[in-house]
Amino acid sequence: MSSEDVYILGIKMTKFGKHKELDTLDLACEATFAALADGGVTMKDMGIIAAGNLMGGAAPIAQLIQKQAGQTGIPAYNVSNACATGATALRVACMSVKAGESDFGLAVGVEKLAGAGLLAGGSRKSDGDSWQRSGRYGAVAPVDGRIGTDTMPGVFAQIGMEYGNKYGGANFELFAQISEKNHGHSTLNPLAAYSKKMSLEEIMGDLMIAYPNTRPMCSANCDGAAAAVVVSASKLATLSLEQQRRAVKISASILTSDPFEEACQVLPNVNTLTRNAATQAYEQAGVGPADLDLVELHDCFATAELVHYDNLMLCEEGGAVDFFKSGAPFRDGTTPVNVSGGLQSKGHPIAATGIANIWEVCHHLRGEAGPRQIEGAKVGLAHVIGLASACGVHILEKSAA
Repeated sequence: MSSEDVYILGIKMTKFGKHKELDTLDLACEATFAALADGGVTMKDMGIIAAGNLMGGAAPIAQLIQKQAGQTGIPAYNVSNACATGATALRVACMSVKAGESDFGLAVGVEKLAGAGLLAGGSRKSDGDSWQRSGRYGAVAPVDGRIGTDTMPGVFAQIGMEYGNKYGGANFELFAQISEKNHGHSTLNPLAAYSKKMSLEEIMGDLMIAYPNTRPMCSANCDGAAAAVVVSASKLATLSLEQQRRAVKISASILTSDPFEEACQVLPNVNTLTRNAATQAYEQAGVGPADLDLVELHDCFATAELVHYDNLMLCEEGGAVDFFKSGAPFRDGTTPVNVSGGLQSKGHPIAATGIANIWEVCHHLRGEAGPRQIEGAKVGLAHVIGLASACGVHILEKSAA
């Protein structure tokens, strides 16, 4: 493997929310041009583009972005990896730069989801009581609604309840308190889809989606895009001192998938592949959980945030409830988590989320996060997970320039 270090030179996200006047390509190009400008480079400098748009059908989004932003004939990769799509696009660009194929790479994630409702996933093939064999997977009957659920709200509700049953202390009120924290954090984020503080009573009294997650405890589907420009360390050394000062080192870039487990045939395991990714990331970066100044993790539901405290080893195994109750994951705590407001407030335009989480960490490491700035932030972690399953973990470090 090449020893060439890779840095984020420019990175931006659009405001998440409803963009009725903009289509998918408009949003993607807004983020692209903003990231290029943030890095002080142009499309002509890019040696590769990797882009993802999960819900937009078969359109080659990477090539479409080039037609708007500049067709230079570079390799274009179209990425689809569930909620980890954006993080995977960034890894593709990083791998090209690390391999010495490109000096600069561009990664983009974009989604139009406002008004889509809950992304329930799963589908019932028949309303009848009997099952009929059909298709490639005809030997396997769909189980949704029969012996359980494979819808996202249901799966993550079960994951949270499973953790509480195993270790204790995780109840409806505690999960609601996690959501209360994130909605409170969002009030300082002008790019969040929702920047409204919510009381514990409001959260617990809202529409129940899948116990113990009410509507405010679920990720907000919305429109949005995020883009990042990466550069090799050797090329960065030739750029201006200001570009070097604002560059953020990617100390670790890890992508994992599920190892086979019998239990995964019953309930998706978001724990093992996340813990594996975190373990590899800490080793690659040469840091540990105690070195992190902030974390942006994939809180697609309040229940997910709790289990990922444990999976990312921010606490001892089984200690997620105590970790939260200690105040550690609050903005003024020892390990601030989701100071952006998280997916529950910032929003979750699927393919954009992985890069948007990284943008939030970069914003703090550069000292540019305004009123929500984590003072003295030098090391941060961004995590994203997509069922099927894929987990991306990036550890980022402030430039030494």
